[in-house]
Amino acid sequence: MYTGTAVFDMLLPDDSRSLKAKRSYVRPIIAALRKFEVSAAEVGALDLHGRAEIGVGVVAAEVRHVAEVLDSCEKAVVRRPEIELLSVRRRLHGDDD
Repeated sequence: MYTGTAVFDMLLPDDSRSLKAKRSYVRPIIAALRKFEVSAAEVGALDLHGRAEIGVGVVAAEVRHVAEVLDSCEKAVVRRPEIELLSVRRRLHGDDD
């Protein structure tokens, strides 16, 4: 069994100056990521307007599948025209970890 996580640090548009406006950007991104059958949630920068960190987690029998799913999630975030992806932090764990 292998697990993988990725944390996407993103810059939101200037009009996300309230938590309500921020949520209007974050919620659709999380919903889109969940279509890849991953766990997804806002995990950081919770009180910062204009910034968001979204984390995803995936479990699979093969490390290749974990990497493919995380790649698909990253591509989906990059394709969002309303945000700027600042960084991605990934981790893979296997039975030996």
